[in-house]
Amino acid sequence: MRPHPTEQAAHLAERLAHSGLRNTPQREVIYCALMEKRDHPTADEVHARVRPEMPSISLATVYNCLETLVQCDLVRQVNFERGPTRYCPNLHPHAHFHDENSGATHDIEVPADLLERIRAILPAGYTAKAIEITFHGQSPAA
Repeated sequence: MRPHPTEQAAHLAERLAHSGLRNTPQREVIYCALMEKRDHPTADEVHARVRPEMPSISLATVYNCLETLVQCDLVRQVNFERGPTRYCPNLHPHAHFHDENSGATHDIEVPADLLERIRAILPAGYTAKAIEITFHGQSPAA
């Protein structure tokens, strides 16, 4: 179940304030657009989604807001080789499946015990603050 838009706005305002920043209408509309669809959009795709609600918003503002959301740990950047940066609103530990035919990105749940086993293979003294797993391939035809 996804949070209600007012809950999303409250969470956004809280995280921004924690980082010493204030909420703005632009940040709010972009964050809500990411949380609404949860499909790993590019900045250009986010820009296209928010323009009907905020026609004067520039692509530069979208990029700046997305960077702020990443810095405040509200969304995560996802990069696939030479492709554009995508933005993932799922902050729970998970992997990504990148469909090479459609370009779509899907979240894949990863059991916690598997993540611990992966961490255990690190050499002594190494610590990982994040593990990123990406599968590349083709998903079944719809």
